[in-house]
Amino acid sequence: MSDAPDADAPDAEDDVAEHDGAEDGDAAPALVLADPSTGRGIVVTSWACTGLLAVASAISVGVEALQWVVVPVAIALAALGFVAFVVAYLTAIARSRTDEIAVAGVFLLIGCAPKAVQRSLLGSMGVQIVVALVAASMRPYTAVAFAILAPLCGLGLAGLWGARYGVFGPRRDRSAGRVPRSR
Repeated sequence: MSDAPDADAPDAEDDVAEHDGAEDGDAAPALVLADPSTGRGIVVTSWACTGLLAVASAISVGVEALQWVVVPVAIALAALGFVAFVVAYLTAIARSRTDEIAVAGVFLLIGCAPKAVQRSLLGSMGVQIVVALVAASMRPYTAVAFAILAPLCGLGLAGLWGARYGVFGPRRDRSAGRVPRSR
């Protein structure tokens, strides 16, 4: 056993996010982030899609006669990502009535998700981007180029996690001090 901290263990700071919604200089209450195991199915799905893309890309790059293998996989992953993105967007819109939603929070999980979840989902998306770019660059101007569509899956699933389980502060009243529009 070493004295080094476990890389998978959540840090104490992972459980709390700063909230800047305080009014009149009051101290902002800290928001308690979701448990890192929340939405585990989304995280697992993202990594499963990453593995599927990697295998299909390796087959398509490695065997010239099987270049087409990545096409249906990339299209299916892009479609899954598109659906997840739309659901995340609609969920975020619904939550924005009561919560101060930020696009960076929803899709990049900045300040609204535990660091372990953020690292995992953005790491999965990053691997999808690298796999797609490497595969497409190894066989340019072929069917393998369809691989570049697949990272939409990682982005959509990260957004879905953020919209469903992300912790955002309460919506601020911005009506005070507004100047009415002139006609």
